[in-house]
Amino acid sequence: MSAYADISSDILIVGGGMVGATLGIALSGAGLKVTLADRLEAKADTAKSYDGRASAIANGSVNILKGIGVWPYLEVNASPIWDIRVADGHPLRGVSPLFLHYDHSDVGECPFGFIIENRSVREALRTVASDCKSLKLVDSANVVSVKRGSFGVSAETDTGMRLNASLLIAADGRGSQIRNGAGIKTRVKMYDQKSIVCNVRHERDHAGTAVELFLPGGPFAMLPMTEHRCNVVWTERIDLVDHYMALTEEKFLKELSQRFGGWLGKIDLVSPRHLYPLGMLHAERYTSQRLAIVGDAAHSIHPIAGQGLNLGLRDVAALAELIVDTARLGGDVGSNNILARYERWRRFDNFVLITVTDSLNRLFSNDIGPLRLSRDMGLAIVDKLPLMKKFLMRHAMGQVGKLPRLVRGDKL
Repeated sequence: MSAYADISSDILIVGGGMVGATLGIALSGAGLKVTLADRLEAKADTAKSYDGRASAIANGSVNILKGIGVWPYLEVNASPIWDIRVADGHPLRGVSPLFLHYDHSDVGECPFGFIIENRSVREALRTVASDCKSLKLVDSANVVSVKRGSFGVSAETDTGMRLNASLLIAADGRGSQIRNGAGIKTRVKMYDQKSIVCNVRHERDHAGTAVELFLPGGPFAMLPMTEHRCNVVWTERIDLVDHYMALTEEKFLKELSQRFGGWLGKIDLVSPRHLYPLGMLHAERYTSQRLAIVGDAAHSIHPIAGQGLNLGLRDVAALAELIVDTARLGGDVGSNNILARYERWRRFDNFVLITVTDSLNRLFSNDIGPLRLSRDMGLAIVDKLPLMKKFLMRHAMGQVGKLPRLVRGDKL
């Protein structure tokens, strides 16, 4: 793309990650002209060394990906979650005999969701986006200025490229420059924890079982992947993570095995170790004049429930539905009415999960005796309450609340 070229479209999305790309594909598939601008070079975020993370894609989010034609490119790399086990534990004392077990058969035949490497998701989105006739991909596009007016938006990159649209959507992550430039404040809380993320291969079949142990330093998740692998998300106290990251592979595997137990047999490290700070973020509002913010730009949560990407995809489904319905009636896709409806629809759902994950982390990330006993009893009690369990399982599947058409499995 040459410098100083103008690109005009109905929608300008800044941020080409998983949320931004999904929204771009959804809108262009409904006939809108979309520009998707990302600061990274093409395919930079699909390299195996990029971040090592995997995501739990809930059943409702799978419906979104199916509805926009992305799922066929992902299915081969997706490992279903058939069972979820949640228990209290300790690296030295082992796992509590009291636990909470979710069985997919209690709520139907579908899995709770799938575990997929983020790299695979981005590759699939890039493949589909490249074939969308009304979607313009602009890579290496660092937006340095934005002008929003009554009738449209104009953004300029550091190369002098001008991007014009009726509506600007910020999908540029928790440090969103677009959100900050619009003067939208955020509530931020950084946790005294970091997450060590890696992949291991094991000798026994995980049978599609996801396990989350609540250890004193934070949750330790074992997430089932393809090829006899698990994605490990080990949340630990911030003053200890450097020690674990510096261990030799042999000693690091010994620490992992102590937390895994013997249910998967011998484990081997099959990826680099990655380290991520953890925090909670919530924007004070999701919209401004001709601007909507989605995904991590609007909200970022603790990974304790594995729902961060799913919240962003539900933002996508809701906003896309409102925009497409308005466009089909010949209305203004950047109107205040659309933006207000989007904020009302999504804010409560996001706020509830932000509050729940923050509370769970505070409740479980400690080794206080009375609290530990209360936690164990609470998990065991919930495990014996079928109606409550079914509600929680449906929530984990993304099937609770006012659901957009794509989440329900309908066409946009």
